[in-house]
Amino acid sequence: MIKERYHLLDVLRGLTLISMIVYHGTYDLVEIYGVDIPWFWDLPGRVWQQSVCWTFILLSGFCWSLGRYPLKRGLTVFGGGALVTAVTWIFMPSQRILFGILTFLGTAMLAMIPVSRAAGKLPAWMGLLGSGSLFFLTRNVNLGYWGFGAVRLGVVPEGLYRNPATTFLGFPEAGFWSGDYFSFFPWFFLFLCGYFLYRLLMEKETVRRVLTFHVPGLEWMGRHSLLIYLLHQPAVMAALEATALAGLL
Repeated sequence: MIKERYHLLDVLRGLTLISMIVYHGTYDLVEIYGVDIPWFWDLPGRVWQQSVCWTFILLSGFCWSLGRYPLKRGLTVFGGGALVTAVTWIFMPSQRILFGILTFLGTAMLAMIPVSRAAGKLPAWMGLLGSGSLFFLTRNVNLGYWGFGAVRLGVVPEGLYRNPATTFLGFPEAGFWSGDYFSFFPWFFLFLCGYFLYRLLMEKETVRRVLTFHVPGLEWMGRHSLLIYLLHQPAVMAALEATALAGLL
């Protein structure tokens, strides 16, 4: 039996890809070409950046149950992350990416294989509430404390921030830096929110009908999101460099 494809999920992924490409282009304009965009480092730019990563992670968690080959998909995405790390480390060391979004997503997809056995037994509403609460609790562990945003619920023990392994988990060692950092915690809990949202919403026939909505161009982008992600930054940089050489920057 062939599963029905929920095209709107690809459309949403395509829209998020466009937002991400424009964001990265704006980042390059500000950081590399010195274009003055004051709001970019303030709240509007932060909300923009977070909207992109939250949407990607929630969508990935939501779509996990739709995939037939989670091991293959997880390894492919993780491999994409390893490629990004290798390329940036060799050719752009000042912008190197360690434990970036693709590394995280690949890890989360693989981790869900065993986790889904237990998570699948929980009522969807309970799993969503629990994973959302844990995401709120651990959102700021990268910064050394429990809580979300300005809400500080306590200090994380300093002994957890020790080495590359703890950095991968969410407790970065002293001196760590990366152009893109998505540790396993807190982001796996947001991925789980997507997983439980799928279970909660897909029980409804109305939701399934809405998700069949088509927008061909965006749909195509969504289906090829990994390839577009890998190619977009070199393409953006080439376009900006050509613009600069033409004296337009």
